[in-house]
Amino acid sequence: MSLAPQLSAVYEGFQKNAPAQVVQTINAANSDFQSTFKNKSTIKAGDKLPFFVLSDALGKEVTSEELLKKGPLLISFYRGSWCPFCSLELRTLQLNLENFQGKGVTLVAISPELPNTSLSTTEKNELKFPVLSDVGNKLSRELGIIFPMPDSLRPTFKAFGHDLVARNGDDSFEVPVPATLLVDGNGIVRNTYINPRYWERVEPSTVLGWIAAL
Repeated sequence: MSLAPQLSAVYEGFQKNAPAQVVQTINAANSDFQSTFKNKSTIKAGDKLPFFVLSDALGKEVTSEELLKKGPLLISFYRGSWCPFCSLELRTLQLNLENFQGKGVTLVAISPELPNTSLSTTEKNELKFPVLSDVGNKLSRELGIIFPMPDSLRPTFKAFGHDLVARNGDDSFEVPVPATLLVDGNGIVRNTYINPRYWERVEPSTVLGWIAAL
């Protein structure tokens, strides 16, 4: 099953069943952000992937250099384990992991959550690929894929029990825009999918097409 129908079902269910005020607040915040994000400068195909050092779920430092020594790199930026759309995407990536690895591609996922939270995400979703912590969204900011969420969303997050201070280790109230990058073995970005519509993600079949074209 493709990813899009699953994401749409979650999105439509929320729009239909969540309290009207909550839906209105979230939709307004995302509509405002989408109107400004389209003019932002983000990483693009042909750009060099910035060097990074991030911690994995066990606290071990992982560098972009060591990842690229293995060959092409597929990076999925997700908002956090509290996001049901992100969880769906991570599980779908896991289902396609052998397909990616069979083509010599290393898959990693990156979020602003602390390593202990990333470890819970890894275990809950039975992920067999590295989940890295971009604490403070430093890498996401460098790539131009930051969503500085408005304070109007704070009561909603509190009501749903999403404590981003505990999860992310800071009170910036920022998350990455969901994004997928395919980087070749020389560190050059070959393909990107960056979408402020958080309920939409790239299909694995599309990514496999990217990989085939390397």
